[in-house]
Amino acid sequence: MLSIAGLVKRFGNRTVLDQLALDVAGGEYVAIVGESGSGKSTLLNLIAGLERPDAGSVVVDGSDLAAMEDDQRTLTRRARLGFVFQSFHILPHLTIQQNVELPLVLLAVARELRNARSSELLTAVGLGDRADSMPRELSGGEMQRVAVARALVHRPALILADEPTGNLDPDTAQTVLNLLA
Repeated sequence: MLSIAGLVKRFGNRTVLDQLALDVAGGEYVAIVGESGSGKSTLLNLIAGLERPDAGSVVVDGSDLAAMEDDQRTLTRRARLGFVFQSFHILPHLTIQQNVELPLVLLAVARELRNARSSELLTAVGLGDRADSMPRELSGGEMQRVAVARALVHRPALILADEPTGNLDPDTAQTVLNLLA
């Protein structure tokens, strides 16, 4: 599912990641922990193909993101990766359902299928009755659940989640973790 080998990332004179290796099997959870400034966000950005490593490979679902051109990485990221950002990145001018559907729109999935899949996930995260709500009408925990639903809507090969349950009560957090499994 994910295989990282010889990963190196430098910022100026500072080496943030040095010969990092990591293998993650399908269905496996991995938590990356460390002090502030230790390279956690850099690693996530490299895995997502948002940054290029100085050396090494990042293979996601059989494709080496580090070896791809920008347009290829974008298409691979769109189809194979799901993101739950700590700051959610919910678009304020779209309804909750439209936000969840967005990855499917970018993948040119038919409207009926988009609607069915987004409705299914909104119900799964306890927001089925809020599909037509605007982001400004939701709490932080509800926004986080929208972000999780959006990350899962296109059934990605790999999900990158930055504190996906940080704003949730214990029961809702467990529901979200079960969906991410």
